[in-house]
Amino acid sequence: MDIAVLGADSVGRVVARLCSLSGDEVRLHSHDATIVMDSIDVVERELDDAQAAGELDESARDDAIDRLEATTGLEAAVSDADVVIETTTADTTALQERFAEVEPLVGRETLITTASPLSSITAAAAGLRHPDRALGLHFPQRSDGALVEVVVAEQTTMDAVQRAERFVDGLPGEWIRVRDGPGNASMRLALALEVEAMRMVETHVADVEAIDVALKQGYGSEVGPLERADRAGLAERLETLEYLADEVGPRFSPPEILVSLVSAGNTGVDAGEGFYVWEGGEPTESAFQDPTVPRREEGLDDPAGERQ
Repeated sequence: MDIAVLGADSVGRVVARLCSLSGDEVRLHSHDATIVMDSIDVVERELDDAQAAGELDESARDDAIDRLEATTGLEAAVSDADVVIETTTADTTALQERFAEVEPLVGRETLITTASPLSSITAAAAGLRHPDRALGLHFPQRSDGALVEVVVAEQTTMDAVQRAERFVDGLPGEWIRVRDGPGNASMRLALALEVEAMRMVETHVADVEAIDVALKQGYGSEVGPLERADRAGLAERLETLEYLADEVGPRFSPPEILVSLVSAGNTGVDAGEGFYVWEGGEPTESAFQDPTVPRREEGLDDPAGERQ
């Protein structure tokens, strides 16, 4: 397939790499030539690293790079595309405008999609002459393509859904079909866990490291919820939770500890401190003291009571 990826941000790079490795021809688009060429360089380095680690042979690496093309022209990016994936626009109004800008440049069968989990695809599709082809392709933050969500808007036809699913069938990992809604499935599950973990720190149930260890060792998670929040960026987490609280309800209300950290500029790995202290992109220690656990200074009581 021919895939147009609109946006040379981190999500755009992930999508471009996954598609090129899966045999798709990829045109990565940005209006800024420096940004899009730098992004191609990043993808090539990631492919080099995968080859060096033995995850990819030289032929597969070379073929994937040959399938990547950078462009600053929107028409050049989308005109022959089977699937257009917009990765940069989270605002629904802006996404509606972007969809409407793309539609006259593509064929009738081209799928017009967004990778943003925070946009209403149903609302954005309302700006299209053929809204039946609009849907979401949400790539959660893992860079290995372990999951893709095919997000179905109210106007999306089953034909469009099936064509989208044939496309994601060719990508690594699994895909799921979900209904259009705020945050989509995987983000809401991840954030619900992070919110509860933050509230546990806030109420001194357990410390940061203990909470993350509980999930990793007790449930086989690769990363704990608080480390994941730090890596994602706490300012971004706060903004997303505020959005979900408005759209879904108070269960996503940002914990006070998150608000305080962001207000203090302790926004996670990029700032060097969040729930953890970070050095060289790795957590070194908790940024919070252990919770205060009530202790008795005397010895244990005799469970049978005093005997005369």
